[in-house]
Parts: sequence; structure tokens; C-alpha cells
Amino acid sequence: MKNLYLKIATLLSVGLMLSSIIFAATCKPTVPNSALVKAGTLVMSTNPTLPPLQYINSKGELKGMRIILGKEVAKRLCLKPEYIRIEFSAMIPGLEAGRWDVINTGIFWNPQRAAMMKMIPYESAAISISVKKGNPLGISKKEDLAGKAVGVEIGGLEEKKLKEIDKELRAKGLTPINIRVFDNFALAYQALRAGQTDASVAIDATAAEYAKRGEFDRAISGMFPMPCALAMKNDILAKTVLEAMNDMMEDGFYQDLMDEYGLLPNSNPFIIRGPKD
Repeated sequence: MKNLYLKIATLLSVGLMLSSIIFAATCKPTVPNSALVKAGTLVMSTNPTLPPLQYINSKGELKGMRIILGKEVAKRLCLKPEYIRIEFSAMIPGLEAGRWDVINTGIFWNPQRAAMMKMIPYESAAISISVKKGNPLGISKKEDLAGKAVGVEIGGLEEKKLKEIDKELRAKGLTPINIRVFDNFALAYQALRAGQTDASVAIDATAAEYAKRGEFDRAISGMFPMPCALAMKNDILAKTVLEAMNDMMEDGFYQDLMDEYGLLPNSNPFIIRGPKD
């Protein structure tokens, strides 16, 4: 019986190798190497601290909706997917410097970013406030954050929105928020876990995942809904990625992926929203 299993495993391995060879021989990249950071490769940056959308599992593997999405885009372009794990604050400068082809970390679209990059919005997301289990401080609205220590990832739209809330509270004569910035969301949640902060800001999906795990409660959700996007610098690459994304919408891959993670999908064809949109 053991020999049978070994034979089956060998046949499967050979089959996978043959499939890869056939794929390599028949699938021709649709993006010229001149439009890529690395020949034959789609290099993507990600900040894997946002489960279930992008995270590292117990085996050290990149997992999550956005990781799957990026791999599928690369597959349809006949390119090898490659991920670079990097803090969010370095992503836009890295794209400008040609360190990667695509920012694939759920970057929020806004006019300022679209003036610098070619962005393809594909998901609607909002912001949540996570608190300790049982919500001991009774946080249920923005005003309850007055005087509280709140953690957030540096450089993202979440930090910007938290500062807007702080400004709003100050205008009402309330105590300012003690805004604590961290290199990534994982560190912000570690600070909340350790009692160094009273609350933490993250996107809805991540806050919901932590609540599902029983680690934290989600005190406020659905704030500032905005589109998340893939971001690129190269015009040729952006147009081919757009075609791949619309193909994914037409054949159902995109809808199935959004449904699997309980996310709100686009209902209209994807478009590039950027400097020349």
C-alpha cells in the first residue's frame, strides 16, 4: 500500500511538472519586459498584517484575498507572481522608484493618489474601531474616543481619517485623541492587546476577523467607506491588468472571490482612475 501511495505521489508530481512546462510553452506574456521591474514577473508589494485579506499563516506563507487576486492577475498575464513584504509607508515611494510593479495592499483610492498613480478600484472598504473584549470603556461613537489612546498604522488613509476625527472633537471642545502611530496594523493591535492603547483603527474586514477570533470587540464600524485599488505607474501594465480584471469579472472569478471573503464587489466594469482617466 505504501508503494502505491509513493507511485501516486510521483505521478502527481510529474503531472504538475508537465502542466507547468506546457503552460510556459503556450502562455505568452501580454506585457513587454520594458513595462516590468523584472522580466517575466509581476512584482507586487503587500503589507501582510491585515487578516483575512493579506496575512502570513503559521507556515510563513502569504495568504488572503488580495494575495489570491494578485496571483490570478499574474496568471492571466502569463507572468510569475512575486510579492515583496513591506510597510505601507514605503509603498508609494517604492512604486515611484521602480522597486515593484503593483501596490497590492488594498490602498484606498483618493484624488491625490490618483494624480500620481494609475489605480483600478475593485473593492469597497470602510474603517472600524477595535477595542478590548467587553468594550470596558463603552466606546460606541466617535466622541467616545476623546482623551483615549488610539493606535493606527502610519501613513495610510486610516491615520488621516483618525486625525480628522481628532480635529472634529477638538472643535467641539472635547479632549484630543492621543494618536499612537505604528509601522503596521499588527503592531497597533499588539499595543491594544498589551494595554498600551485603548483602541485601534483598521479596515472593517480586519476588525471583523479579530472579533471573529474572539481577540477584540468591534466598537464602531462602517466609517468613511471608500474604494480600495490596485496601483501602478506604468501605463501599458495598467491597461493589461485592467483587461485581466474585467475578464475575471466576466467569467465569475472575481465575484466568487469577493463572496468567499464577504466583501462588497464592483457591479460595473473596472476602470483606471489615474492621471489620464
